[in-house]
Amino acid sequence: MPAGLKQSSSVVSIGFSSTESAPNTYTQSQIDLNLSPLDREVFVVLAINLDNSFPDALAGFNTQTVSQLTTTSQTDIVTLQDANCMSRLSNTIQAAGFVDGGVGFTSQALETPPSTLENIGIIAHNHSFVGVKGSNNLAAKGVTGKRYGYRAVASADIYAALVQSEVLSA
Repeated sequence: MPAGLKQSSSVVSIGFSSTESAPNTYTQSQIDLNLSPLDREVFVVLAINLDNSFPDALAGFNTQTVSQLTTTSQTDIVTLQDANCMSRLSNTIQAAGFVDGGVGFTSQALETPPSTLENIGIIAHNHSFVGVKGSNNLAAKGVTGKRYGYRAVASADIYAALVQSEVLSA
């Protein structure tokens, strides 16, 4: 258990999804956590599982579906180096220069952290965001997923630091 936090629930899973509003257009959905800021409640994330729609296999075109789970609202896909990005998944089909559907590749953050980690992140705001964006696809793509974690109550100084960190890195 991270210092300054007291677990207040058992481990829960929270499902979510997002679908592009139009093909190849970044779209995000808000995931509400119903945390109580008056009680300094936070959500400790233990694991995240993202599942993308596969990109279209088009001869001669590289296609892609990328998704992410972030603690703050984004205007486009970010990388894992972004402080607010908790998980990212990319499915790509490399077909440029080929006469067939090409070769598929997948790149993702850890679905489940190594057992040496206490958590993969702490969310202090009442919501987080899941985003998805395709490239060169004919149809809109989507992402579904689950986040696993528990609610905890933070000490006043830890809560203030977590909230300020999320706000300043937005």
